[in-house]
Amino acid sequence: MHVLDLQEVDETQVAVVGGKGAHLGELSRIEGIDVPRGFCVTTDAFRRIVAQAPSIGDLLDRLARVGPDEREAIRTLSAEIRRVVEETVIPDDLAAEITGALAALGERAACAVRSSATAEDLPTASFAGQQDTYLNVVGPAAVLRHVSRCWASLFTERAVTYRQRNGIDHRTVHMAVVVQQMVFPQASGILFTADPVTGNRTVSTVDAGFGLGEALVSGLVNPDVFAVRGGAVVARSIAAKQRALQALPGGGTQEVAVDAERREQPALTDAQAVRLVELGRRIEAHFGRPQDIEWCLVDDGFRIVQSRPITTLFPVPETGDRENHVYVSVGHGQMMTDPMKSLGFSMWQLTAMVPMQEAGGRLFVDVTRRLASPASRAGLLDALGKGDPLIRDALETVLDRDGFVPSLPDTGPGGPPPGAAAPAPIETDPAIVTDLIERSRVSTAALERDIRTKTGPALFAFLLEAFEEHKRILGDPLSHQAIMAGMEATWWLNDRLQEWLGEKNAADTLTLSAPDNITSEMGLALLDVADVIRPLPEVVAYLQDTRDEDFLDGLAKLAGGTEARDAIEAYLDRYGMRCVGEIDITRPRWRERPVTLVPVILDNVRNFGPGAAERRFEQGRQRAQEKEQDVLSRLRVLPDGDLKADEAKRMIDRVRTFIGYREYPKYNIISRYFVYKQALLEEAGRLVEAGLVPEREDVFHLTFQELHDVVRSHRKVGQELLQERKDAFRAYHALTPPRVLTSEGEALTGAYRRDDVPPGALVGVPVSAGTVEGRARVVLDMAQADLEAGDILVTAFTDPSWSPLFVGIAGLVTEVGGLMTHGAVIAREYGLPAVVGVERATRLIRDGQRIRVHGTDGYVEILP
Repeated sequence: MHVLDLQEVDETQVAVVGGKGAHLGELSRIEGIDVPRGFCVTTDAFRRIVAQAPSIGDLLDRLARVGPDEREAIRTLSAEIRRVVEETVIPDDLAAEITGALAALGERAACAVRSSATAEDLPTASFAGQQDTYLNVVGPAAVLRHVSRCWASLFTERAVTYRQRNGIDHRTVHMAVVVQQMVFPQASGILFTADPVTGNRTVSTVDAGFGLGEALVSGLVNPDVFAVRGGAVVARSIAAKQRALQALPGGGTQEVAVDAERREQPALTDAQAVRLVELGRRIEAHFGRPQDIEWCLVDDGFRIVQSRPITTLFPVPETGDRENHVYVSVGHGQMMTDPMKSLGFSMWQLTAMVPMQEAGGRLFVDVTRRLASPASRAGLLDALGKGDPLIRDALETVLDRDGFVPSLPDTGPGGPPPGAAAPAPIETDPAIVTDLIERSRVSTAALERDIRTKTGPALFAFLLEAFEEHKRILGDPLSHQAIMAGMEATWWLNDRLQEWLGEKNAADTLTLSAPDNITSEMGLALLDVADVIRPLPEVVAYLQDTRDEDFLDGLAKLAGGTEARDAIEAYLDRYGMRCVGEIDITRPRWRERPVTLVPVILDNVRNFGPGAAERRFEQGRQRAQEKEQDVLSRLRVLPDGDLKADEAKRMIDRVRTFIGYREYPKYNIISRYFVYKQALLEEAGRLVEAGLVPEREDVFHLTFQELHDVVRSHRKVGQELLQERKDAFRAYHALTPPRVLTSEGEALTGAYRRDDVPPGALVGVPVSAGTVEGRARVVLDMAQADLEAGDILVTAFTDPSWSPLFVGIAGLVTEVGGLMTHGAVIAREYGLPAVVGVERATRLIRDGQRIRVHGTDGYVEILP
């Protein structure tokens, strides 16, 4: 059979009738939902048409080799495929099936002929508007002609580009066609059962206009907009509706002017909008997720002509209760806002010091209770505000809403916010840092030694114990004291020196080349690797041409290659556990993919001379020393100057002693993660040999608990589960994680409330003092960086793995970050003017533009 009545179809039949057809069939089964009668021409019919035109296969092969940005090639090939499909004659038996089903609707009945692709209206990709719909089609010949046009619309330029950008193979997508009785509405429009802008699941938004809904979808008219919450219209905006789209008696549609007296009238009454939302909630409950619903109003009754998931909403953590919750993004603090695979986020949850919830492949911390208590609220807002002012602003926005966050009695004194007074006493002794680092090193060495003999269930029992040791090291009170001593001394110096000397961010210079900073050492160490390679022309030429992950093996055959290989291997021994997005254990480490470092090494060979690492470190140390002498001498001439200078000297010593250690705990975490990962991958190899998983890296799409269960039960992992996780992970990349998320689904990014920046400037957080002007290099993938001396790096976020790039740039701009995040710390270490937390920087600044970074005042100017 090539034709199915909508009443025969449900949501399990996407492969047969496409996404739209499956949803319409399922909608027609919901009690109280009126769906116009119709039928589906199945994907088997489409396959028959394609099989009749062998040239389509060749055209699809050519299309597969075209990139999503090659617009002219896509335009040409897609137009040719459409022409071939439309010109292919529908076989007589298939035409008879379609016209027979049409007769049941009424042979001369007006119909809507609508495309329904198998990759359409999916939970992870809506494909809204990618294929074609034809309204008011009258008569069998016209319906058959428009069925062919719907098949061809699978290959519109926009649909082809959309699939390529979403990584979907054109050959895996097939087209069904829905033919429905035409509806002639007084009004029509779109209902979103969640606010599509804020994400709030408790607010529904209704767009409404006169006549056919295509006028709204195409942007021909501005809609009336109703916001409905709790069974009432809470906001409305009534547009002046100049035009409407209406059906013509003989078929087709036309644009008409709306009568002057009706233009300012609402297309719906408030009562109708509320009633429509009630229907929408019923549909949402049936499908289990917020919906984007197309509706028509006919004689005061609503007909539903389409429903699809809203795929742009950020998911909400599951709690199992109906209480209000406020969540703060972990990724914005850890400088990794990309989605994590299942093993990645579950491992971070198991090794973190605070409970975390997952949503959209990202992790969040529930801060509701701390916000509810006035004492803990002040400390939380201050701490988060120092890290990222936008998070603080977003939280204050939530707190301003009466009753959303409950008010609880104080659980204890809040204490003064950091920086308000001198930090709590801790001995300023470098031996403290030396001892903390040695403790971590010994613990990691013991982990590496003891894990080697563990396999199967015993490995997972060992790992669960190792996670407790992991948290013990991470939660060491002395370690926390050392970190806070450095941070609070920095805040104290910045506050006091601005008050006493009128100087902003003076501590930035005082932290240059601070000792024991593992992350800044990592960047300088790659300069030393470049020193080994620079005098070896054969090695340099080899590295310029290599893309091979095994390139280290080939070095030994070259003059000086052994020396070069040893230098890179030594670097990997110390830093090979690092990588971009390193908090996700599933990300490939430098040791696993050393070719990632080759472009950075070559940049260092080109842009620097011998001895650059030692020279830069010494220059930074001298600048910090000179700054200290300058500050102290200026303080001594002030009233109570000796007292002020003595206090500042104590804080400078504290910063120099402890600020570098701020980077070490993360290094220790990632060192342990690499040990865990190697053991888990070896276990995954055994699962592959046993036929329990197809490939080793498939285990990355299982949580730690699920992987443990597979090893313990020896039960095969279902291919459907793996594919579902892979599809979800790919879809999560299209979602922008909010800094703050509520249990109602509202995503809040916060705002800078400043009036001290020039018009048109991009505002952010000043994290490293100074002003620099240069060429912006917008880099989204560290492996694709092509930097020259004097360039300003503009990127979404930086974690410690980016620090090798910092040695060769003049300034830094990021979309995410705060005063004490890794990029800020390293920018200060290297003396780079830096502004972080600049919303949409990578989209507002074009690669190659000249920009001026005001690292002292926290803004970026785009220059002519």
